[in-house]
Amino acid sequence: MLSVQDRAIVKSTVPLLESGGEALITHFYRMMLSEYPEVRPLFNQAHQSSGDQPRALANGVLMYARHIDQLDQLGDLVAKIINKHVALQILPEHYPIVGSCLLRAIHEVLGEEIATPEVMSAWGAAYNQLADILIGAEAAIYDEKALAPGGWRGAREFKVVAKVEESQEITSFYFEPVDGQPILAFIPGQYIGLKLVIDGEEVRRNYSLSALAKDGQYRISVKREVGGRVSNYLHDQLAIGATLELFPPAGEFTLAASDKPLVLISGGVGITPTLPMLEMALASERPVHFIHCARNGQVHAFRDWVDGLAARHPQLKRFYCYDEDDGVSPPADTVGLLSQAQLGEWLPLERDLDAYFLGPKGFMGAVKRHLKALGVPEQQSRYEFFGPAAVLE
Repeated sequence: MLSVQDRAIVKSTVPLLESGGEALITHFYRMMLSEYPEVRPLFNQAHQSSGDQPRALANGVLMYARHIDQLDQLGDLVAKIINKHVALQILPEHYPIVGSCLLRAIHEVLGEEIATPEVMSAWGAAYNQLADILIGAEAAIYDEKALAPGGWRGAREFKVVAKVEESQEITSFYFEPVDGQPILAFIPGQYIGLKLVIDGEEVRRNYSLSALAKDGQYRISVKREVGGRVSNYLHDQLAIGATLELFPPAGEFTLAASDKPLVLISGGVGITPTLPMLEMALASERPVHFIHCARNGQVHAFRDWVDGLAARHPQLKRFYCYDEDDGVSPPADTVGLLSQAQLGEWLPLERDLDAYFLGPKGFMGAVKRHLKALGVPEQQSRYEFFGPAAVLE
């Protein structure tokens, strides 16, 4: 437990974090990734370059400092961090590296006049408290996944058994365990960690599971990103028969049990986690409204599959919105950006519903505003970022 004095000191640094937290965290990352190459595989360098990762961590540090004496006020932030860590296999030995670099960054960026021995001591105690919380929670999840039917600990070797082009941009990869043993079940909405070696360098990435685990297989569906190191490697070089290591499924953005109407809203590759959610929901016969937005029909993945489900399940209503009509693909229900009025027409009349939405940040921000304006309870509107968490205005 932190002392009352330590908590007061940490909270007193909140204004500094509000104004300069991102610069501090950028310095922290630069220092850590240059001096400790062993942790580089745990971080997506594209998110470093864009600033998304520093912003996300700076916000997390700020939230922790603000609520240092009321950690329950952090809501689901801690659960999100823990699940991301589990999917990438963050281990106890990584925490001292992060802690030492964070404290050095605080001292070097704020300077000795502000980062006094008392401030450094308080932040050292605060970091150790947070590390203990995360390490304990992650250890419990690692144990749970190792002991569950089909579960495992750490990395497990899988083979690519199928590779299917779903659209001009998205390709699905099917994996089976090399050992031929059962695989761990997962909850729709979860993701899985991949451990790859590209040009002699280890990299790790999380990808949403895009189908229920059937026939002892996992499926992910990956969009080719312009300049994306890992996505282009998967599309161009990971062939059927190749092997790689996977970490057990994780993630807290999952389909909750409910009898309320379900609305799944996705943009682009954000469709991937909604697919197993849709499969599971249809098995329960709850009403489902499936809304997908894409640039055009050429990049719209899984349309035929969803249409087939709609033909067989009368409780499923599906709607498509394209930014543009390519003149070749089957038409969408509407063309242009998804407006509040259009979304309102596609929602169930009863607004006491469960909405899940994913896609680009701007898209999710608009959907969040639309749902609120249309009377959907905010606590029943759920979303997740594929990359580092951000704030949706």
